[in-house]
Amino acid sequence: MSALATSAAPQPRPPDTRRVEVKGLSKSFQLAKTTIEAVRNVSFDVRRGEFVALLGPSGSGKSTVLNMIASLIRPSGGDVLIDGKRVVAGKATSNVGYVFQRDTLFPWRSIADNIGYGLELAGVAAHERKERIAECVAQAGLKGFESAYPSALSGGMRQRVALMRTLIVEPQILLMDEPFGALDTHTKIDMHEVLLRIWEREQQTVLFVTHDLGEALTLADRIILFSARPGRIKDMFEVDFARPRDAVKVRETPRYAELFQHIWHSLGEEFVKGRSA
Repeated sequence: MSALATSAAPQPRPPDTRRVEVKGLSKSFQLAKTTIEAVRNVSFDVRRGEFVALLGPSGSGKSTVLNMIASLIRPSGGDVLIDGKRVVAGKATSNVGYVFQRDTLFPWRSIADNIGYGLELAGVAAHERKERIAECVAQAGLKGFESAYPSALSGGMRQRVALMRTLIVEPQILLMDEPFGALDTHTKIDMHEVLLRIWEREQQTVLFVTHDLGEALTLADRIILFSARPGRIKDMFEVDFARPRDAVKVRETPRYAELFQHIWHSLGEEFVKGRSA
C-alpha cells in the first residue's frame, strides 16, 4: 500500500469486521478460438461499512470481479466469501444489492412503481410500500415526479430512481458498476452528493467500480487500483478525507490534489498499457 496515500498509519481492525473476502479470483473467456484472460489472481478484503472503489482502465477486469462477487459470473479460479459463506455462481446472495451501468428501469411503470418493485416482489403490504417509496423519493430529490414515467426524466434523475430501487430493499452490501459513467460532470457530482448523503446515514458496505479517479477520491475510503488486462491488483490507497464529505469542497483541498497526482501517475501507466495491448 502506498505510503503517500495516507497521512496516518491505518489502525488494525479485528478480523471479524471483514464483510467481503476475494481470494485468488481469476477469469478467462473463450472468444472464437482465442482465450482471453480477463482477471488473474485477485485477492482483497472489504471491511464492514467500508466504501471501496475498484479503479482501473477499461478492460482491466473491474466489472468482471464485481460480477463474480455478485454471483453473476462463475470464476475460472478462486473464491468469494460474503460474511464467511462462499458465493455460488448463479445463486443469489441475500443482503446484496446491485446498481448497473444502465438504469434498467421499466418504461411502463411510473417512478414510484419502479422504486417499489423490489418491495412488491417481496410481498410488502401496500401501505408500507407507499411509506417507504415516499421516503426514497424525498431522499433522492424526486418529489413531484412520482407519477411520471422514465421517458420523461433526465439521465441523472433516472439514475436516482435506479439507485433508490436498489436501496429501498435495504441491502447491507451494495455493488455499483460505473452507475454514473454516462452522466455529464455536473450531474455526476450531484449524484455523488446523493450517494454520500445516503451512505453516511446507512453505512452499507460498498464496492464501486469506476475508471474516474476523481470519482473514486470523492466517494471512497479506499481505492484498489487494477492493472491493464489481465486485471491484477497493482496498488491500494487509503483515502483519508474526513466524513461527512462535500463532493465539491473535497476537490478543492490540497490533499485532494496531492492524492490525485500520486495515484494518477500509477493509473496513467495502466492506461498506456491498455492502449498498446
